Amino acid sequence: MGMKIDILTLFPNLFTGFLSESIIKRAIEKKLLEINLINFRDYSPLNNGQVDDTPYGGGPGMVLRCEPIFRCLDEIKTPDSVVIMLSPSGKPFKQQMAREISQAKHIILICGRYEGFDERIKTLVDLEVSIGDYVLTGGEVPAMVVIDAVSRLIPGVINADSLTSESFEENLLDYPNYTKPSEYRNLKVPDVLLSGDHAKIKAYREEARRNITKKNRPDLME
Repeated sequence: MGMKIDILTLFPNLFTGFLSESIIKRAIEKKLLEINLINFRDYSPLNNGQVDDTPYGGGPGMVLRCEPIFRCLDEIKTPDSVVIMLSPSGKPFKQQMAREISQAKHIILICGRYEGFDERIKTLVDLEVSIGDYVLTGGEVPAMVVIDAVSRLIPGVINADSLTSESFEENLLDYPNYTKPSEYRNLKVPDVLLSGDHAKIKAYREEARRNITKKNRPDLME
């Protein structure tokens, strides 16, 4: 049985293209992945479906009320569920975190909007995740990032050999890749890659990974 992902969002249509193309689509067709879109406005206790309100203590914007999220999770959460809130105040999302999440049977992703969540919602959350130090309109794009990174780690979704040499394995970025033609506009593929000497190719790629990481992401090597 594959992984089940429930996405709590006020804008389910934002996921239409994401879920109907490429690797995610194939994983769903193979039943390696089940993804459900849940509009938590349906769980509002108010007749007008309102899900936000002004913050206590004053301040700009609107805050997501706690009742719709609590009521939704009452219905869908199980002992196997890992509840993840997408929030700029969360822990940075990294490859190791993606690996850990990929072991779960059931993930619930909560996408925020407006000025954020009523703090009491966090009592339901197992993990608060941020995809970067910038502000987005809502949690939908971060949810897609998490799903993309996690789903490809589920056995059978992609070729297992492809996972072993990717960026962030061993805290290094990926080595540069080339394909045909071997020369284009005076730009040549490194001779070592055309040599057929697999030991030299491996050594070249390892050195290239370290050089690229040192240049672009020295923090990974610390």
